[in-house]
Amino acid sequence: MNKIAQIASYPISVIFYLLFGLMLLVFDIAQRISLFIFGYQAHKKVVDLFNGTTVLLLRLLGTRFSVKDNSTLPKNLPILLVSNHQSMWDIPPIIWFLRRFHPKFVSKKELGKGIPTISFNLKHGGSVLIDRDDREQATAQLENFGKYLMETKRSGVIFAEGTRSRDGAMKPFRPSGLTTLIENMPGAYIVPVSITNSWKLQRYGTFPIPLGVHFKLIAHPAIKIEDQPIPELIQEVETIVRNGIS
Repeated sequence: MNKIAQIASYPISVIFYLLFGLMLLVFDIAQRISLFIFGYQAHKKVVDLFNGTTVLLLRLLGTRFSVKDNSTLPKNLPILLVSNHQSMWDIPPIIWFLRRFHPKFVSKKELGKGIPTISFNLKHGGSVLIDRDDREQATAQLENFGKYLMETKRSGVIFAEGTRSRDGAMKPFRPSGLTTLIENMPGAYIVPVSITNSWKLQRYGTFPIPLGVHFKLIAHPAIKIEDQPIPELIQEVETIVRNGIS
């Protein structure tokens, strides 16, 4: 980012965060009304709209989005979206551009409180909150999550590195959580997802957000879970995700 763009990123980031903060408050109220009065489908539309609007706000920063959905899956199938993780800004594009899959997230329990809109959706929208320091609790929650995805024919998103990459270099997958989900989702499908350049949106932490980042997302062809042993399946998915990062 050249010097002029870097200087300009400060006031534009301030405007972005003011608008984003207002959205968090407004959509928190909208989520509660939609879910408690009108039910799941209305709530999903509100969540989709929030994340679509977040993508639009990122465009104000000159962020470009290139999305390739090669998954070729019909609706109403249980799916695991297995992705690399580069920043908190991975999540809105996944929810918005892959909204036909009804994505739900494996998230750390700390995000389940204190954040308008985000916390409410994680607690009430079908996602799962795990305690990364309590292996027994995490395993039980993931088992229930896998069964929920099978029953509802929705998709679960897991960032299989376990933590985000701060420089774009993908970390090795941590297989335990992914293995638990796979064991509880026989006959479901895995869609490997590769994300590129999201880390650049947090190059300087949360502020400022750099201008002109080219965010890339690829949803690769689906793999049926029953087709091979779990360790080989996880290795194949990891290779596909890694090779899709440019």
